[in-house]
Amino acid sequence: MNIVLLSGGSGKRLWPLSNDIRSKQFIKIFRKPDGDYESMVQRVYRQIRRIDKDAKVTVATSRTQVSDLLNQLGEEIGISVEPCRRDTFPAIALATAYLQDVMGVSEEEPVVVCPVDPYVQDDYFDALKQLGDLAAEGRANLCLMGIEPTYPSEKYGYIIPENTDPVSPVSTFREKPDTETAREYIAQGALWNGGVFAYKLGYVMRKAHELIDFSDYQDLFNRYEDLNKISFDYAVVEKEESIAVMRFAGEWKDLGTWNTLTESMTENTVGSVILADDCENVHVINELDIPVIGMGLKDVVVAASPDGILVSDKEQSGYLKKYVERLDEQVRYAEKSWGEYRVLDIGDSYETVKITVLAGHRMSYHSHQHRDEMWTVISGKGRTIVDGMEQNVEAGDVITMQAGCRHTVIAETDLNIIEVQIGREISAHDKQKYELER
Repeated sequence: MNIVLLSGGSGKRLWPLSNDIRSKQFIKIFRKPDGDYESMVQRVYRQIRRIDKDAKVTVATSRTQVSDLLNQLGEEIGISVEPCRRDTFPAIALATAYLQDVMGVSEEEPVVVCPVDPYVQDDYFDALKQLGDLAAEGRANLCLMGIEPTYPSEKYGYIIPENTDPVSPVSTFREKPDTETAREYIAQGALWNGGVFAYKLGYVMRKAHELIDFSDYQDLFNRYEDLNKISFDYAVVEKEESIAVMRFAGEWKDLGTWNTLTESMTENTVGSVILADDCENVHVINELDIPVIGMGLKDVVVAASPDGILVSDKEQSGYLKKYVERLDEQVRYAEKSWGEYRVLDIGDSYETVKITVLAGHRMSYHSHQHRDEMWTVISGKGRTIVDGMEQNVEAGDVITMQAGCRHTVIAETDLNIIEVQIGREISAHDKQKYELER
């Protein structure tokens, strides 16, 4: 089975745990059978592997999410990187070209595309295999999964099938309606459009070449910034005549808000939290190193991270995005392929950061033009390279790098460092990477 997982967006409705670098699908809040926590993307990937251990899984994503994906899923995962955001049609075209030219998938093989972050059970992935089989059989050029609606939702588009068979031709599509109109659609047998569909690889490649002038994957990648922003639904789905929908009646939740997310949590607290017995329908997720205590609360979600603290009525939490957009875009926590960083303090001309470099990993060899840096090793062992000079470091060692100085750190054990940045202009964009000659 060839699966493309669409992983995009910043998930501002799940602030402060979600930001432009760590999107909602990377938040570790689901308890695994072994007691550890996993994220949405880890949960979905584990479920795919349980159903089909040989599945080729490719994630279509932005540059900012690559480190999180590698950190959480490992180096084996296929990644189709979008140079910039251009909506779902360019993203799917690029991922399909990646499958053909990089992964060697033939034009006759089926490809299943779905979002990376639904809350589902194993029967969903059984259904994905069936959907791929329908596409492979040539049942239609496009085979969609239609979710049996459980209530008249305003959040989803609707697919109206021609009949009530398990697999039916599509009669028409409807945009996101108001509640009353949604009831009318459901009375007509309409299904939620969950953005899940399958096709033979060659079909989307032909559509891509019809709409975009490119030769192969690398050429498409190089031209990506010049592409028009357009959704796959508008570019392909709503214009296709040979299209079928397969019904799915299993559990399916779009965990896009704190209200829906907390409904799927198996426990009420994550992190250092104490809730009094008089709390009712309260969920608290605490990523800080300080405790949170809740008393006398009802229907409330509390989320605390280095990016901020949210205290909200659960129903009102769905309106969070417009308030988050007022905030500055400073990201104070992120996972990287080599570890993680957490901003501790910010001033007018300085920033203090705690860095963890995992054993066997290293940062890129880089420099900054507008700031000096100082590293203080607080635990672990490793090596630093500063302008080509290598030295061993351990707890208590201090390394200084002036602006323009090339530097990196290599961890032999997990290495914790306090980094102080000093300069008039401190920006994440002030970074130049270099090849490290060893």
